[in-house]
Amino acid sequence: MKHNHLFKKIAALSLSAVLTAGALTACSGSGTVSSDEDNSSEKSTVTYRTVDEIKQSGKVIIGVFSDKAPFGYVDENGKYQGYDVYFAERIGKDLGVDIEYVSTDPASRVEYAATGKVDIVLANFTVTDERAEKVDFALPYMKVKLGVVSPDSAVVTSVDDLKDKTLIVVKGTTAETYFEKNEPDVKLQKYDEYADAYNALLQGRGDAFSTDNTEVLAWAILNPGYTVGIDALGSADTIAPAVQKGNSSLLDWLNDEIKALGNENFFHADYEATLASVYGSAANPDSLVVEGGVVD
Repeated sequence: MKHNHLFKKIAALSLSAVLTAGALTACSGSGTVSSDEDNSSEKSTVTYRTVDEIKQSGKVIIGVFSDKAPFGYVDENGKYQGYDVYFAERIGKDLGVDIEYVSTDPASRVEYAATGKVDIVLANFTVTDERAEKVDFALPYMKVKLGVVSPDSAVVTSVDDLKDKTLIVVKGTTAETYFEKNEPDVKLQKYDEYADAYNALLQGRGDAFSTDNTEVLAWAILNPGYTVGIDALGSADTIAPAVQKGNSSLLDWLNDEIKALGNENFFHADYEATLASVYGSAANPDSLVVEGGVVD
């Protein structure tokens, strides 16, 4: 009961807080790469930091969510918490540096990695071919499908149930891409932030909300009156860290780190520390966690 109360507080906080990311200047490094920034047709030369440069600076800059409990959120004490943050803390420890967290939203994740605003994006980042053209993904540490959550009074159990209804999605997510590509007749209501999307559902401004099944399952447990009627939609995808295109130094380090952590079942420990109290018996850790970068 204590854990449930804690996570209800966390969920309430993450849904209502308006969090502002600090301004961040891209750091110079020895490698350069030309890439397209999101929402821009202009090409620019951007720089990345190698592992040695990160160590010399004494800090690693990591982009995470600040409003997506239980994966990345800011608690009542102003501290970053969650599954992705637990991993980030280990990265900082093993690099031997401090961590500077930068709050990101779904639509800006590619930009933050591609332009060097952060060294690493660890924001529940699903690997897609389109994103992989702009950033380099390391090995995965989680697997996921899409889910749809809706009120108990009108549970959506299939895509057909969305006819003549409004589906809430967050911009820049795989849910937005999936429905635009595969279900163009579904009316979408789009938001920039997860907190705004959940508030829209709670306030009845949409009939259902779709995002990663890992998240909607956790949210429904913490919010009585809502049910995940679709718990596995679309293809099985993986979640992985992302770095700037061409930063082989940091990419190789992350891949070696993920492999080494797999030997100690680190991500199962991460699950137990950050997700088990939320999911309880509603999810099998092996259905979500990827160890050593190897997807079963």
